[in-house]
Parts: sequence; C-alpha cells; structure tokens
Amino acid sequence: MGGNPTHAVLFDVDGTLVDSTYLHTLAWWLSFRQAGHTVPMARLHRSIGMGGDKLVAHAFGREVDQEEEQGLKDAHDAIFSTCWPHLVRFEGARELLARCHAAGAAVVLASSAKEAELDVLRKALDADAWITAATSSSDAAESKPAPDIVEAALEAAGVDAAHALFVGDAVWDVQACGRLSMPVVGVRSGGTSAAELRDAGAVETYAHVADLLHQLDGSALGNLLDEVRSAAASGSPQERTTG
Repeated sequence: MGGNPTHAVLFDVDGTLVDSTYLHTLAWWLSFRQAGHTVPMARLHRSIGMGGDKLVAHAFGREVDQEEEQGLKDAHDAIFSTCWPHLVRFEGARELLARCHAAGAAVVLASSAKEAELDVLRKALDADAWITAATSSSDAAESKPAPDIVEAALEAAGVDAAHALFVGDAVWDVQACGRLSMPVVGVRSGGTSAAELRDAGAVETYAHVADLLHQLDGSALGNLLDEVRSAAASGSPQERTTG
C-alpha cells in the first residue's frame, strides 16, 4: 500500500478475530470466586468487551473501591495468561485482514488489551504483514463503551471517522463507535446475538469473520473497500482530519 491511506478498517480482536471471549469469561469468573464472590457467568459474558474497571462495577451492580477492583483485574490477568498458549484465530481472520490491506485501506487492531497480551494475540493472528497499526490499553484514558480506543485507532491510521468502519463482536464496540458516528459491522462469534448488535446500532451482522469474507461483495465493508479503490484510481488526496 503506497502513500497515505484514504480509509481505514478498525478491528476489535477478542471475540472478533481471536476466539477468546469465553476464556475471558472463565478467567473473570475464577477471579471473582478467588475473592469470595459468585457472579453468574452469563452476566460476565455480557460484560466482555468493557474495560476491566467498568466490567467489575457492572458485574457487581455497584461501585467498587479501587483496591478491590485492581485485585480482581490482576487475578483475571494472571488466570487469562495461562490460556495464552491456547488462543487461536477464527477461520478467515488473516484472509479478511489481507483483503482489506490489498484494497489499500489502513488495517488497525483497535484493542484495549495490555501490551504483553496484545503481542500474544498478534502471534495468534499471524497477520502483521497486513496490519498498519494496533492500539493497547495504554492508548485510552477510558475504556469502552467510551470511544477513546476507537479515537486512538483512527489517529494511528491518520483517517477520520467518516472514512472508517469498525468490525466488532460486542455491543460496547457499537456504542463506542456510535459516539463518533462510525458504522459498525457486527460478528456473532463472541456470543452476542444479531438482534442485540443491531439494536445497539450495527449496520450489518455476520456469523463470524469468515462469513463476512464470503459475503464481502455488496457488504458495508465491501462498499468501503470499493471507495478505497476508487479514491486510489482518481488520485484524490486524503483528508487528514482525525475523528
């Protein structure tokens, strides 16, 4: 891809490109149990995609003091790290990133994982040749559904929200992007239903990224990639305003 990108495709990673949502759910459940709390797994699963600070309060249904919150987050991180060797990408993940890159779009991993975990996720993806940039928890002051990580991803791409699209699996992804008026294509591979994703504002939903790849022509993502190719053919300059 030569020159500055005119458009960007932002990808959530956990539950979208890598099959990790239920491992996160189990890690959180075990961290709560270690602290003497029993929280239904269904409630925890519905919270995955939020930042750890918001997830803890959401799971308890109340505010939590900072020491207790940090203890639960540290326990989750330690437990989840034991799952790192078992993380696998979803079928079609690498190929979809490659298609977006080949079309000329900036491909950004809009992750809020810590740096060490992000490295493991990138190894599972094995797609660095097609990734323009990636964010981590250090790039956001506030976690989803706040839009901070999405704004950081746009800044990394050098593209504004009007020329970008997000692919994610959680309602928190959709809500974060909605604050920037950015369209979201939802995938159900993280366990969130099509109805929930659409109700949150997703423009389309697919079973998983392989399904999106197979139906790329005529999809919202396919249309954005057509715009990328058209912009390249016309030689139109990129508007460098970031959202």
